[in-house]
Formats: sequence, C-alpha cells, structure tokens
Amino acid sequence: MMAKNFEETVQRLRGSIAPIVTPFDEQGNIDEQALVDLIEWHIASGSHGISVTGTTGEPSSLTLQERERVMEIAIQTVRGRVPVVPGTGSTNHDETMHLTKLAQEMGADAAMVIVPYYNKPSQHALYKHFKTVADAVDIPIIIYNIPGRTAVNMEVKTLARLNEDCKNIVGVKESNKDFEHVNRVLLYCGRDFRLFSGIELLCYPMLAIGGSGSVCATANVTPDKVAEMHNAWFEGDVERAQQLHYELMPLNDVLFKDTNPAPLKAALGMMGKITPKLRLPMDLPSEELQQEIRSVLETYVTLPEQVNK
Repeated sequence: MMAKNFEETVQRLRGSIAPIVTPFDEQGNIDEQALVDLIEWHIASGSHGISVTGTTGEPSSLTLQERERVMEIAIQTVRGRVPVVPGTGSTNHDETMHLTKLAQEMGADAAMVIVPYYNKPSQHALYKHFKTVADAVDIPIIIYNIPGRTAVNMEVKTLARLNEDCKNIVGVKESNKDFEHVNRVLLYCGRDFRLFSGIELLCYPMLAIGGSGSVCATANVTPDKVAEMHNAWFEGDVERAQQLHYELMPLNDVLFKDTNPAPLKAALGMMGKITPKLRLPMDLPSEELQQEIRSVLETYVTLPEQVNK
C-alpha cells in the first residue's frame, strides 16, 4: 500500500539532487558537523534534493552502522525542506533490504538502490533482487545503473519490466555513456518515468530528451550553478541552461581525472568545506593533479587564501 503523499513525493524528485560526500576528520572518523554544514550549504545554494551514501559518499568504505548514521543525520538535518534520497544498495541483498527499510522508517523521501556490484548478476537475478526490495517498502525507489562500477548493465527491458510490476520503482539514475540506451529508457518505461543523469556531461542532454534532473558529483563544488542549469531548463531558458552546461565542463573534466570522490574531496578541502580525507584503498589525487584541480577551481569559486590576498 502506497503512502498517501506518494505521487506528490515523486513529483518533487527533480532537478539537482546533490550526492554529498561523507566527510572524515583527520583520524578518519565521520565528521558529523561537516556533514550537517554541507547539507545546509546545499539547501541554501538551491540544490533540489540531497543524496548520501551513494558512490560519491564512499559507501564501500563505511560500516553498516556508519551508513545508517549518515542517513539519519541527513534526514534530521533536512527536515523536509527538500527530498532526501539515500543510497541504500549493496552487493549484499539482505543488507540492501535492511538499509532500504530503515530509510523508510527514518523518513527518507525515496531510496536509490544501485545495481549490485562485483557479483555480476544476470538480468533475471537483477529483476528478482529489485522486485524483492521494492515489495518490502512503500517509498519510491530509484534504480542506480552504473555499469562502469558494477560490471553489469541494467538492460532497458529489465528496467521496463520492473517499472511495470513494481509501482514504487519510479525512476533510474543512469551513469551510462550509451545515450541510445538512455533514450530507450523513456521510450519503454514511459515519459513520466524519472530519468536522472549520473554522468556530468550528460546532465543537460538528458534534460533535453525528457529527463527529470541529475545526481551530479560536481554539484558538491558548485551547487548553485548546477541547480541554476536545471532551473533555467525548467523555466524554458534553453540558452542559459546550455551556457551553464558548457561553463561547467572544464570543472566536470578535472573532477574525474581520478576516481570519484578523490578529486572532489581535494577540491572541497581547498574550499575549506571539509578535511580532505579518504579511507584506504582510496586516497587523494597526486600533487600534480591537485595543482590542476586548484587552478581550475579558482575560476569557479573564491578559495579561502584568495580572500586574504
């Protein structure tokens, strides 16, 4: 049985849903205050939604209890001002079930569930996995398809079957460079299916074919500009949206010259937003790349040391 405000919630799932990093302190513990501050900054900057514990949030480096705590902090901090869409997927089915149910209990607006990574399930197995998860909750589910990380692509026919059989599977985050595949998602799942871009350079093109928005790592650095690009598109200002698309491209490029979120955390450290810390096996980019990140970053934001010059 669907929640009474289900359709209203689905309609709110649009625009720039920012996938926020999980900040750590120097000792490698979760920096809860920094997380709260990031969320508040995003809301003030116009982000249309908040996502935590997705790829950008380093979920594989977090314990189950830490993932639960990050979700809790996000939901409590946002207090309903924008949708909260935590990543609840895992390579482990029972863990995915637990986190997705918990997200609902905590008051999340939706859950983003990744295609399981490493174990390479068949399309038949993917269907069973996602249907079981969707049947266990009432909140909207957004499937997260990122074949570059999972080694498995959620085929359009599997996605369409899930959309048909599970009324709370309402959308997909496509981190898929196959733009033909992405077009067919809306053809076979329906134009009202929520399509989000997970690839920075495809955020604007996906809006053009009928997408609902993006879950874009670059929003961590320039949440205002990413949100503005979506607002311009929704308001019919195609020229402004296109201008912002190209304006953001150099930043998008440099933030993916190393594995996400390493360049992103380096950039946020330069901005004074977080301690630039990752947990092994992840680490910050090379000094050479960090210098390049800083050079590009200075053209978009004012860094703390620039203020004192």
